[in-house]
Amino acid sequence: MTDPIADMLTRIRNALTVRKETVEVPASNMKREIARILLEEGYVKDVKEVEDGYNGKLVLTLKYTEDGKSVIGGLKRVSKPGLRTYSGAANMPKVLGGFGIAIVSTNKGIMTDKQAKAANVGGEVLCYVY
Repeated sequence: MTDPIADMLTRIRNALTVRKETVEVPASNMKREIARILLEEGYVKDVKEVEDGYNGKLVLTLKYTEDGKSVIGGLKRVSKPGLRTYSGAANMPKVLGGFGIAIVSTNKGIMTDKQAKAANVGGEVLCYVY
């Protein structure tokens, strides 16, 4: 697999399309941090780690509104292995005019665009969530 983050986002997108309650994703440190941010920002209900004898799996419990619509409107991979996308603290991207978040990998860890701007650090823009 050349892009595990895109795989994670695609699994979440596919699970949302068929209205699944949970989705399993192979675990890694980067995916754990992305799942933590999705949980903190209220895009998923719960994140659990299940041991499978190898690297583990992350089980994300997806969140829906009362009328059955997904809380996540879209997931978009920005920086890809073939074309990395970086942004400085001053020109951090705004997703849907501030309604969505950009997940950024910085030298101080993985954080949202708002946290990166507050910490005055730039980095690789991993994905947009809205």
